Amino acid sequence: MKHIFKPGLTSGEAAAPTLLLLHGTGGTEQDLLPLAERISPNSAVLSVRGNVLENGMPRFFRRLAMGVFDEEDLVLRTKELRDFLDEASAQYSFDRGRVVAVGYSNGANIAASLLFHHAGALSGAILHHPMVPRRGVTLPELTGIPVFIGAGRNDAMCKPEETEELEGLLAGAGAQVHVHWEPYGHQLTETEVQAAAAWFRDHLLEH
Repeated sequence: MKHIFKPGLTSGEAAAPTLLLLHGTGGTEQDLLPLAERISPNSAVLSVRGNVLENGMPRFFRRLAMGVFDEEDLVLRTKELRDFLDEASAQYSFDRGRVVAVGYSNGANIAASLLFHHAGALSGAILHHPMVPRRGVTLPELTGIPVFIGAGRNDAMCKPEETEELEGLLAGAGAQVHVHWEPYGHQLTETEVQAAAAWFRDHLLEH
């Protein structure tokens, strides 16, 4: 998968978790690099470009219509990303057991899908405006996995009910879920980024 890797500033026991950056539809592996600086400047960063094109725009999996996922492709691409993480951790020597996804929109959806389908794929996640990746599946054991969800009260693409459903599904599998609400739509706001960074420091950095 096309990607950028930036080593962390600390190593060994003191190392911050590696950040897996996952862009929104039409984005690239460059998009969320400033976000990583805000959330955890000492972390190693693995920023990945989606392997699917929709009208020339990179995505992480296909969809059948707006808000309707191609579930077969979602499952396939989720496994592809999980396998790529395994390979990248060997290539770049980061701790595979301490990878936190930071995703926006389509990137948040594939990150949520990693949590839904693969035990141990992530040690935490920051999901900006995600949807429920699949319904009617049994989630793996997620006890103790911290998850931040950033959501908009007026998000037409991802309605508040969808956010609450996702929160319930993740919490039901044991994840420690925090939902941060903004009074806006699908855009990523400065206050949401600040909230995600503060949450990360509280839940995922060694104190």
